[in-house]
Amino acid sequence: MKKLFASVFIAAVLSAAPAAHAVQPDEIMADPAKEARARDLSRELRCMVCQNQSIDDSDAPLARDLRLLVRERIASGDSDSQVIDFLVARYGEFVLLKPRFTPHTLLLWLLPPLALAGGGLALWFYNRRRSDTGSATDPSLLHLTEEEEARLERLLAADAPDKKA
Repeated sequence: MKKLFASVFIAAVLSAAPAAHAVQPDEIMADPAKEARARDLSRELRCMVCQNQSIDDSDAPLARDLRLLVRERIASGDSDSQVIDFLVARYGEFVLLKPRFTPHTLLLWLLPPLALAGGGLALWFYNRRRSDTGSATDPSLLHLTEEEEARLERLLAADAPDKKA
């Protein structure tokens, strides 16, 4: 019982711990407002090495270079959108963890809801067709004809001696 409580306690402590970020102390800007902007931007940018991590979370050398570049652009007076535009121009749309809604990303944004709606529609048609066939069952199909009953009796009789042997 004590082991159970200890494991629950450890799990609770670990889940309450803040997420570790890869930002090094020498990267942090002196101005807290600019540092907050840099951290927010870093969470929106993809690490090209890790691919599904933000540069704020990645330990890769390229992510560090991108974090420093973001801070350099902020220090030079660029707005958030100017920093993002600079990085997109330099590395392409792939650098954004959340792609922009543009004509060439329209399929990327609309495919998941369309697939979900299509799946729901397919399930609805399947259930509807299934319920229609279930209620329209002909009662005469549920009973064997005399000829079918006789054939069944012959098959069962022919099979019966094999089971006794």
